[in-house]
Amino acid sequence: MAYQVNGSAIEHDEEGYIVNLDEWSKDVAEEIAKAEGLALSDDHWQVIEFLRNYYDEFQLAPAVRVLVKNAKKKLGKEIGNSKTLEAMFPDGAAKQGCKIAGLPKPTGCV
Repeated sequence: MAYQVNGSAIEHDEEGYIVNLDEWSKDVAEEIAKAEGLALSDDHWQVIEFLRNYYDEFQLAPAVRVLVKNAKKKLGKEIGNSKTLEAMFPDGAAKQGCKIAGLPKPTGCV
């Protein structure tokens, strides 16, 4: 199973999370979002960048509660609230957001 991006096959697992995190790029994110039925807005990109920075710092994909709390601090309450994040990522802010950001599935996500 793979996403086709710029002539390259980016392998992913059965849930759509990329296998090699180093293969992530903005083009890969766009392809994953398309597969998820989402068009990425500037707000999506802010959350994706936040998720990637969080992962770089903690080597951990944040669960939804941690995501909402920290996104509120970093991105402000307009984006950093559960209603907005769930509207942006309808299959789960942490789960779907991390998938598009090229990160592993957050622990605690079913």
